[in-house]
Amino acid sequence: MQGSLSDGRRLAVYLTASVPLALAGTALLAQGRNALPPAFAALIAFPLSLAATVLLLPVWYLCRALPVYETSVSRLVLTHAGGALLTGLAAAYLGHALARLLGGVRPGAGIEGAYAAQSAGVMVAGFLVYLLAVSFHYVLLGVDATRRAEQQSMELSVLAREAELRALRAQVHPHFLFNSLNSISALLTTEPVKAREMCVLLAEFFRKTLSLGEKPDVTLEEELAVARTYLAIEALRLGSRLSVQEGVQDAARVCRLPPLLLQPLVENAIRHGIATRPEGGVLRIEALTDGTRMRIRVENPFDPDAPHRPGVGVGLANVRRRLRAGYGERARVDAEKGADRFLVTISMPAEPVA
Repeated sequence: MQGSLSDGRRLAVYLTASVPLALAGTALLAQGRNALPPAFAALIAFPLSLAATVLLLPVWYLCRALPVYETSVSRLVLTHAGGALLTGLAAAYLGHALARLLGGVRPGAGIEGAYAAQSAGVMVAGFLVYLLAVSFHYVLLGVDATRRAEQQSMELSVLAREAELRALRAQVHPHFLFNSLNSISALLTTEPVKAREMCVLLAEFFRKTLSLGEKPDVTLEEELAVARTYLAIEALRLGSRLSVQEGVQDAARVCRLPPLLLQPLVENAIRHGIATRPEGGVLRIEALTDGTRMRIRVENPFDPDAPHRPGVGVGLANVRRRLRAGYGERARVDAEKGADRFLVTISMPAEPVA
C-alpha cells in the first residue's frame, strides 16, 4: 500500500467515478447539431470512461514524484499540461476508433461524421478529466502527509515524555542514597549495631528500588513495600520518635502509579518534618479510590521553628513533573502547609496495572 489509498481501492474509486463521467459523456455526445443517437453515444462514452480509469491510475506515481511544494511551478505546469494534452488526444483517438467500429455495424448512420464534429469536445473533456485526477491525487497525498506529520509529532511527544520520565526517575535515586547514607553516618559512632542493621535494610531497600525503577508502572502496594523498608531504616535512627499509620483501601492497593512516586514524599515527611521535632510525630499514609479516581495523602507534623534545610521542595517538584509528564491534566498534586502540619494529596486516575 502506498499513500492514502491502495491501488485496489483507487481502482474501485475510479470505476465508481467512471459511471457519472460516462453518463456526462453520453449526454455531451447525444446533444447539439451533430448529436449521436443516445445508444451509440453511450457505446462510445462508457468504454472511454473505463479506458480513462486504467490510463489515469499511474498519475498517482507522477504526482508523488512531483510534490506541489517541492517542485517548481514551471515544471508542474509543463508536466501536467503535457499529461492532460496526451490524455485528451488519446480520448479523442480512442473515441474515433469506437465511432469507426460502430459505423461499420450501422453503415449510413453517419456515426463517424457526427463523432468527428464533436471530437474536439471529447479532447477537452479528456484534458479536464486528467486535471481532475491530478487534483484528486494531490489531495490524497496532502492527507497522507498530514497523517504522517501527526504520527511523527505524536511519536516525538511520546519519546520526549519517556525521556523526561527517565530523567526524573534517575533524579530520585541519588536523593535516596544521600538520605540513607546520612542516616547510617548518624548511627555509626553512637549505635554501631543499629548501623549494621541499617546497612542490611539499606541493601534490601536499594534492591527493591532498583527492581521497581525498571518497571513502567507498579501497584500502590509495591510502592508501599519500598516505603516501609525505608521507614524501617529511619525507625532505627529515630526510634520511638517515629510512628507510621496506614489507611489504605484494598481496592487502591492494586492501582498503578509511576514507580518510586511516593518515596520522595515519605522522605520529605521524615527529613523536613518528623526529624525536626524533638518529640517526633506520626507519619500517616492514606489511599482511597472510588473506582475511577485514586487519592493518596501523606501527612506529617513539622517544627515551624526548625532551621531551614536544603532540598525543600525538590521531591515535591519531582512528583509534580512526573505526574504531569505521565498523566497531563488528569493528575494533580496539592500541598497544604498548616501551623505545624504538612499534607500532600495526589489525585490521579485509578487504573489497574496492565
